[in-house]
Amino acid sequence: MCERLMRHVSESAVEQTQIVLASHINGAGRLFGGQLEWIDIVAGVVARRHSHCNQTTASVDSLQFKEAVYMNDTLILFGKLTYVGHTSMEVQVDTYVEALDGTRKLVNTAYFVMVALDKNDHPTTVPGLIVETEEEKAAWAAGERRNALRKQRRIENY
Repeated sequence: MCERLMRHVSESAVEQTQIVLASHINGAGRLFGGQLEWIDIVAGVVARRHSHCNQTTASVDSLQFKEAVYMNDTLILFGKLTYVGHTSMEVQVDTYVEALDGTRKLVNTAYFVMVALDKNDHPTTVPGLIVETEEEKAAWAAGERRNALRKQRRIENY
C-alpha cells in the first residue's frame, strides 16, 4: 500500500517535449492520432510521481483535436493532477504545438483516470491532493463532476 499522505499538485506535474518526425505522420501529412500515446506516458508519470506506485490507465475522457500537427512541429505536453479518489487519480494532459517564435496553440486536452497498483497489481490507496490556487480548486471541482459522471455512466453501462 502507498502511504496516505497529502501532496501538492506541483509535486507530480510533468512537462514533455517532442519533435514530430516523419515516422509520426499519416498519409495526409498530419500527426497520427494514435501517436499521441505520449499523453498516456505523461499521465502515467504524473500518477507514478504522486502515488509512488505503479499504475494503470483505467479510462481516457474527451480526446478531441483542435489543431493539426505537422512534421517538424514541436509538441509540448503538460500533465497535472486535478482530482484524486481512494485508489484513482485524474490527470489532465494538455498538448500544445509550439511555433519557432515560442507561441503555443492548444492541440488537445485529455483527462485520464489512473489507478495505483500495489506489488500484486491490485488497486491501492493514493495520497490526497493539496489544492491551493483558485485554478487548482476549480480543476478539483470539475474533476469531482467528471468523476460523478463516470460513476453514472458505469451504472448505466454507457
